[in-house]
Amino acid sequence: MSAKAIYEAKGKDLLNASLNGTAVTNQYVIVDETTCWHDLESKNAWLKSTPLIVKPDQLIKRRGKLGLIKVNTDLAGVKLWLKDKLGKEFKVGKATGQMKRFIIEPFVKHDQKDEFYVCVYSHRHGDTILFYHEGGVDIGDVDSKALKLEVKAGEYANEDEIGSKLLSHPDIPADKKNLLVPFIKTLYTVYVDLYFTYLEVNPLVVTDGQVYVLDLAAKLDQCAEYLCKQKWGDVEFPPPFGRDAMPEEAYIADLDSKSGASLKLTILNKSGRIWTMVAGGGASVIYADTICEMGGASELANYGEYSGAPSEQQTYEYAKTILGLMTQEKHPEGKVLIIGGGIANFTNVASTFKGIVKALNEFQQRLQDHSVSIFVRRGGPNYQEGLRVMRELGNTLGVPIHVFGPETHMTAIVGMALDKHPVPTNVPKKPLTTANFLLPGASSSPNVSRQNSFGDINRTGSGKSLSTMVNGSDADMVQATSTSKPMFTAQTKAIVWGMQNRAVQGMMDFDHVCSRKEPSVVAMIYPFTGDHKQKFYWGHKEVLIPVYKNMADAMKKHPEADVLVNFASLRSAYDSVMETLKFKQIRCIAIIAEGIPENMTRHMIQVANEKGVTIIGPATVGGIKPGCFRIGNTGGMLDNILSSKLYRHGSVAYVSRSGGMSNELNNIISLNTNGVHEGIAIGGDRYPGTTFMDHVLRYQDDSEVKIIVVLGEVGGIEEYQIVEAVKSQRLNKPIIAWCIGTCASMFTSEVQFGHAGSCANADSETALAKNKALQAVGVHVPKNFDDLGNLIRDIYEQLVKEGSIIPKEEVVPPTVPMDFNWARELGLIRKPASFMSSICDERGQELLYAGMPITDVFKEEMGLGGVLSLLWFQRRLPKYACKFLEMCLMVTADHGPAVSGAHNTIVCARAGKDLVSSLASGLLTIGDRFGGALDAAAKQFTEAYDSGLIPMEFVNSMRKKGQLIMGIGHRVKSLNNPDMRVVILKEYATKHFPCTPLLDYAVEVEKITTSKKPNLILNVDGFIGVAMVDLLRNSGCFTMEEALEFVDVGALNGLFVLGRSMGFIGHYLDQKRLKQGLYRHPWDDISYIMPENLGMPDN
Repeated sequence: MSAKAIYEAKGKDLLNASLNGTAVTNQYVIVDETTCWHDLESKNAWLKSTPLIVKPDQLIKRRGKLGLIKVNTDLAGVKLWLKDKLGKEFKVGKATGQMKRFIIEPFVKHDQKDEFYVCVYSHRHGDTILFYHEGGVDIGDVDSKALKLEVKAGEYANEDEIGSKLLSHPDIPADKKNLLVPFIKTLYTVYVDLYFTYLEVNPLVVTDGQVYVLDLAAKLDQCAEYLCKQKWGDVEFPPPFGRDAMPEEAYIADLDSKSGASLKLTILNKSGRIWTMVAGGGASVIYADTICEMGGASELANYGEYSGAPSEQQTYEYAKTILGLMTQEKHPEGKVLIIGGGIANFTNVASTFKGIVKALNEFQQRLQDHSVSIFVRRGGPNYQEGLRVMRELGNTLGVPIHVFGPETHMTAIVGMALDKHPVPTNVPKKPLTTANFLLPGASSSPNVSRQNSFGDINRTGSGKSLSTMVNGSDADMVQATSTSKPMFTAQTKAIVWGMQNRAVQGMMDFDHVCSRKEPSVVAMIYPFTGDHKQKFYWGHKEVLIPVYKNMADAMKKHPEADVLVNFASLRSAYDSVMETLKFKQIRCIAIIAEGIPENMTRHMIQVANEKGVTIIGPATVGGIKPGCFRIGNTGGMLDNILSSKLYRHGSVAYVSRSGGMSNELNNIISLNTNGVHEGIAIGGDRYPGTTFMDHVLRYQDDSEVKIIVVLGEVGGIEEYQIVEAVKSQRLNKPIIAWCIGTCASMFTSEVQFGHAGSCANADSETALAKNKALQAVGVHVPKNFDDLGNLIRDIYEQLVKEGSIIPKEEVVPPTVPMDFNWARELGLIRKPASFMSSICDERGQELLYAGMPITDVFKEEMGLGGVLSLLWFQRRLPKYACKFLEMCLMVTADHGPAVSGAHNTIVCARAGKDLVSSLASGLLTIGDRFGGALDAAAKQFTEAYDSGLIPMEFVNSMRKKGQLIMGIGHRVKSLNNPDMRVVILKEYATKHFPCTPLLDYAVEVEKITTSKKPNLILNVDGFIGVAMVDLLRNSGCFTMEEALEFVDVGALNGLFVLGRSMGFIGHYLDQKRLKQGLYRHPWDDISYIMPENLGMPDN
């Protein structure tokens, strides 16, 4: 989303901070239902002493004509006026909403002659400043009568131009003109520097030698937030009047901001019965169009999209949010959920569907309670697995799920969902082409589609048939065709900016299947690493592609490259494109990134036009010329390349805004004609680098193109260029065009669709108006998107009948082996894993400890003991057990610097070793004789107890064996000087453990050993060992076998190792902090015993 409206108050804040005294600073207060009038008045004394004006600040247009402004009143009058408005419902146009927010300002006394109008708005080539010498509510059609000043992108308005072109009307007094010139100049500077996209002041009042900004409407380029955050401060982009902002929308917007994918959600009618979950910006609009066209506008609950390869977890969160909203209210007719989308270019359909399936399972009962029916249609990478998962879910979910793939028209499920068409029982299956023509039992070549050959050009059109339109007879057109240079050929070479290995491999696989002699990618640029080479596959063979840190090096070493595919992020795309434009060898730049600030985009376009460079994008998947070249991920995975016959050219060329819909067009065209000749997705941002017309003209001048398809959309006026070109007969080939977004006029409030440019700012920019204008000049316009394929087929078959296209025999493309990772993803192969892990999973959206999300670990305050229970024991232990684990760590953390482990750590630290080395030195001393007796003590006492030996028999048997009893004895502590660590732990265990049979047994053993020697006590190692066995056996969380296994594998010693590591690290830090030097042991603490006789033995 790019141009977003802001509150009037925020707009005035921005002007207050930036107009540098050319206008009076605006004073205002905001009032809503929570306002405390007493506090407001005490902080703003001017409210009681100044005449006031009050009006709603909720993006409502023409407030004056609607009677929603109260002027020249006092505070009491304001309160009285607000009494029957604040919190009340009002209808404005089609929208009905609550008046929730009002702005109160000082009233500026003035005459009608003091009012002026000024507006700045942006367009493709720059900005337009409008000025009219009259202002106010009765200004009328200002576009037709205001004076205009056009300013090129990247430039600023100067005072001479402002004075001569905007303020030339004789009714403007000289003194006011002197004030207006610097104001307008500064206002425009602020407009550019703060990335406004629209700014209107009406009226602008000049009186008593001062300029006043009274009413203001403004939009900001939301994509520039990362540049302007400090200047903007906190900006809220409110929803249009009549549609309240919902927390679920804010949640999805927050997910979207933290993701490289695109996640959008707008609630239209929370009580509606038709809910959608659509993949793709263009597809989401088409589904909304189809639903509205079939009479579902009043029941359409939401608009939104997920695209750009969201993860399974992100899709799960998105689906869960929609299902939560959907199941809040019941509908007497039940509800339908449409899970739709086009054929994805690079999104893993199975991954996203698994997230949706997870959410559907969670809502199983609520879906049944609300009588929900689900309709699914999707295609793209790994769609077969995704559809399989959905079909399996249908067997267990308890609600009907109807699942379809790319063999079914994209929006066919809408008619089924709305009971307009029956649900088919026998659906034709899409040909299997995902490289399984290499697998046993598969065909040796891709299946032939309905139209099975590419065209041969018949240059002898006759009569007034379509063939005349195809081949033409105009001499100028023939001349243009003979001199026109194609954008892409089978020899096109490209450089890729960004470490996009998957996209590069996809381009090379496409090259190979098109029987190109050499790869199209000659180099990559990645500034964040040094020069090196990356390995890729060229068919069966591995090849190396150079990667350059510096663009100049790449260009110098690869002068044959004339295309740059730019995968830079939105923050670095502008700089990398501007650098690319310095190299004359580049003829075309594809910019994949979405959300580049509009000022930057327009400057890129301007420079590119000056240099004769074609820009595709921003916000695009790219383009494709079958048999020759493709940009990045265009056309999707290899299975779609083969099934849509994109490895050889056809006769139909298309241009679309949407990248996802371009792949859907590949599918539609391949099913209904001999295939695609070229396809370009110009991009979804407001200002794409090239327009529809740029490419349509190329197609017109390309003699191999027989049919032109244009998929336009709501917003902008580019489609009208086609209308004018058809009128002037510059375009005379059959053109099939459809503009999506016809549903916009059916909504009660403004909806920003998936693409930044998909928003009509005038009646002429609506999809309905464009479709009507195109049809009026003879362009073939289908009844709806559903009818697009039929119309394409009809025109194609007519051209074949007339002889303009002569079918030829299908060519079998070379085979391309499937990558190992993708084959595994598709479930075609299996491979034993090198490692297995059952305690932690970092692959998803959120880290999992034994299946528990890390957020839940903190939410439930599990603590360190709880984390140990998950990671060590793979289950949640009771709170008393987790607390005991933490106590064990606390009491074993340290036992002074004299013990062997701490001593080693200190010596290493003083020798200058690093933390890890010093810690390792200390840990290596842990064993049966120091600290590592927990496991051994647990085993000895457990075996004795389980075998039925009484404590005395156990002690005697150990003495007979000559073995020490592990966990018994202490060098310092004794019965008379007990170890308080053991005392604390013993009190806790006897109080909280269900039972302590082994601990009781060990205490009896201690009584026997201390009767012989008072320091033969149960030490901390022994206590923890036997207490942990009691915990494992009697907590109810483990079987007897599991309890024994945890002792055998060393889990108990782990407690000492983990605890004592804290102490060792403490000693290391202590030595560093004290700056202790190299340790050398004193001589007087060493007994030097040398051999007494070193003489040679007698022979």
